Amino acid sequence: MNDKLRSLSVIAALLLSAAAGTSSAQTLTGAGATFPYPIYSKWFDLYHQKTGIEINYQSIGSGAGIQQVKAGTVDFGASDAALSNDRLKEMPRKVVHIPTVGGALAIVYNLPDLKAKLRLTPEIVAGIYMGQITTWNDKAIAAANPGVALPPAPILPVHRSDGSGTTNIFTTYLSAVSVPWRELVGANTSVSWPAGVGGKGNEGVAGLVRQTPGSMGYVELAYAKQNRLAVAAVRNRSGKFVEPSLASTTAAVAASAAALAKDVRTPIVNSAAPDAYPICGLTYLLVYQDMKDPARAKMLADFIGWAIHDGQEVAERLDYARLPEAVVKVDEATLRTLSASGKKVWQ
Repeated sequence: MNDKLRSLSVIAALLLSAAAGTSSAQTLTGAGATFPYPIYSKWFDLYHQKTGIEINYQSIGSGAGIQQVKAGTVDFGASDAALSNDRLKEMPRKVVHIPTVGGALAIVYNLPDLKAKLRLTPEIVAGIYMGQITTWNDKAIAAANPGVALPPAPILPVHRSDGSGTTNIFTTYLSAVSVPWRELVGANTSVSWPAGVGGKGNEGVAGLVRQTPGSMGYVELAYAKQNRLAVAAVRNRSGKFVEPSLASTTAAVAASAAALAKDVRTPIVNSAAPDAYPICGLTYLLVYQDMKDPARAKMLADFIGWAIHDGQEVAERLDYARLPEAVVKVDEATLRTLSASGKKVWQ
């Protein structure tokens, strides 16, 4: 009897060990951008329900996500800032970009007594973040908002304090529309801000704007909606004041489809499309082209394949723009190059 019990105990232990191994094998890890976190968290939940695979994701900012990819501590990184050729050369092995969705950066503000929708020009946005426009009743803001009673309150510009792809999109836009900004500050995931205070993550910026009358910041549209923040209309390249929305973001992404098909890293800010919102960007997964673990590589490739196809169906519900078909085809071609120990992992 004791021998039987002992045998059963050994079998039970082996089964538990196998189950633990299976559980571990059914988990992927990622880290990076806060910009796409609302849709990524939805995707990870839906994919877990469908496949049992758990994806643990740290929403810590694009800069930190890029560093974790470089260090090899995650299966994938996420960034709204595409890596330059020089940054790609710094990686231990070849990294590929897989765009997942497009999103808009909303200019949010806290002016409790303002009754009308605020309108901003590119020059006003750059002037505020340069520290040159400092009060809400400045003549430039008044000219863009005729007949609106603007308060004489000081403006507090809020920016990201962490390395951020959201900041990269925003500063790429400012560099496109303002020569002084391009020459004095430039575009990057982290810049030397001429004015304002910093908040960590899209969540931190949204929280600071919500709590601080007179403040203005930039956040992904979903965060503006979640925090019920007032959102400005921004004058686009065609001269129209456009609010960030699913339609105006999709217009910007669609207008750049041909350029993106040649290089998915192409910025899509300041689109010439008449109905496009001017401060938009794609967000990317960063993946090593040749991975070390075949099972994990296959799981990751299958998830990405699902995200760029079935996952697009939920994008619009969360105010992200679907990928144009031309970009989906580029992603598919990239997926077919992924391998582990030299063997392809996706067909």
